[in-house]
Amino acid sequence: MQNPRLASRYAKSLVDLAVEKGQLEAVHADMLVLQQIAQGNRDVTNLLKSPIIKPDKKQKILAAILEGKVSPIITAFINLLVVKGREGNLPEIATEFLQQYNKLKNISKVKITTAVPLDPAILGAIKQKVAAGTDRIVEMETAVEPDLIGGFVLETDDKLFDASIQRDLKDIKKQFTENIYVPEIR
Repeated sequence: MQNPRLASRYAKSLVDLAVEKGQLEAVHADMLVLQQIAQGNRDVTNLLKSPIIKPDKKQKILAAILEGKVSPIITAFINLLVVKGREGNLPEIATEFLQQYNKLKNISKVKITTAVPLDPAILGAIKQKVAAGTDRIVEMETAVEPDLIGGFVLETDDKLFDASIQRDLKDIKKQFTENIYVPEIR
């Protein structure tokens, strides 16, 4: 993230405006669309960050891309960013908006990475365990990484729980290389 303070301030302003206008859910959906466009199309990101393309040209291109896909609040917000010269920060602002939305709605994102795809029943049980004891809504994201060999890696907010066989093997290797019971031979 290039400028987290700037992204946080613009996102907070947009959240406040959306709440004031009673359009938080619509703006949230629009920011998801913007994030998908920015992540899925490198040309759009390059357009936003380009110092060569003039602001009025950027506004026209963005209006053509987003026509009918976003609400008037987002259109006005993007125009404001272009006028202020902050359009290059739009992907960061979208990400920060989604984080602030989740905090406001008490939603916790949880990512679980396993060596093989999880059965839906097991995934539901894990989701229930993670949500137990909290008043948060849990949104699960799954990923498959065969390098883990077995077990799982669970990421939530600022915590990481690594119960993978890959990590266990690394720990065992480290114990063998740093064996304190075998005196060093010179």
